[in-house]
Amino acid sequence: MTPDPAPLVVRPLTGPQELDLFNRLTYVLDHELADDLATGRRVPEWLWVALRGDRVVGRVGWWTGRPGAEPQALDFFDLDPELPAEDAAEVGLRLLQTAAAAVLKGGVWPEFGRFMPADWREVPETRARLETLFGILEASGARPLVERLRLEWRPGTPVPEPSGRLVFRPVKDREDLLALMTPVMEGTLDAHGQADLKSGLSPREAAELHYDEELAHYGTPRDWWRIAELPGSGEPVGFVVPARNNYHPIIAYIGVLPAHRGHGYIDDILAEGTRVLAAQDVPRIRAATDVGNVPMARSFARAGYVTFERAINFVWDAPGMSGD
Repeated sequence: MTPDPAPLVVRPLTGPQELDLFNRLTYVLDHELADDLATGRRVPEWLWVALRGDRVVGRVGWWTGRPGAEPQALDFFDLDPELPAEDAAEVGLRLLQTAAAAVLKGGVWPEFGRFMPADWREVPETRARLETLFGILEASGARPLVERLRLEWRPGTPVPEPSGRLVFRPVKDREDLLALMTPVMEGTLDAHGQADLKSGLSPREAAELHYDEELAHYGTPRDWWRIAELPGSGEPVGFVVPARNNYHPIIAYIGVLPAHRGHGYIDDILAEGTRVLAAQDVPRIRAATDVGNVPMARSFARAGYVTFERAINFVWDAPGMSGD
């Protein structure tokens, strides 16, 4: 007779010294964990494991970009690939619900984000593992919000010279950029922006939220940020926000005003943002766009950015989405 498996124990790490225990399962962000703990972007109480004896059968973890703040994202959720599907579903749901109850204390669950191989649907083993995780998330009340392309520009990739169709100037201040972000929000193809608008926020309020919650926290120089204008008239056409987050140089935000869409200006604006960062001798430039934002994806491809991964986001409280 096969003995019963060891009882399942679900608990947080007792301290940074248990990071090796957490890393018995693997994910592409493992190399960031030690520094995240040292800088306060994570705390041991946000990193949970499910154990059977000394075997780690699952783990979850939350992250914040602002040390001392509440968790902003759930970005680790892994299960032992040797677990049978039914067992994995049971372990995963218990781990997720137990850890969330302790970490979030009844508050709103932050968004879940997962990086995935670009070909994840074409590899049966990878697809099966991910779909098991997605099923557990949905069982906990989450729903998928969007799948995104993760893009990278690498040194040596040619950067077009300015075409002369546009001129660029630095962003003056918060209002200078918000005045352009607001009309860009109207008719946006970005799923997060659409969710903000469906929640009842006005385009201006959605723009302010994006600025204050993300753009305002980049520590890189604001004079990297560019507004694109028509030569002579100075009429604004769009903008780009090159920056560096906690991990990589990035194209943080880019947009073309509705009145100027359809003329290919996005290529000129993206090229300017790329030039700004390339001039800093960066090892790479990261960017992302929704799979459904085909015009933006094509512009990144024309600029030499390659898709190296995909990402998916699930939400427990997506305003205006089905299931509310």
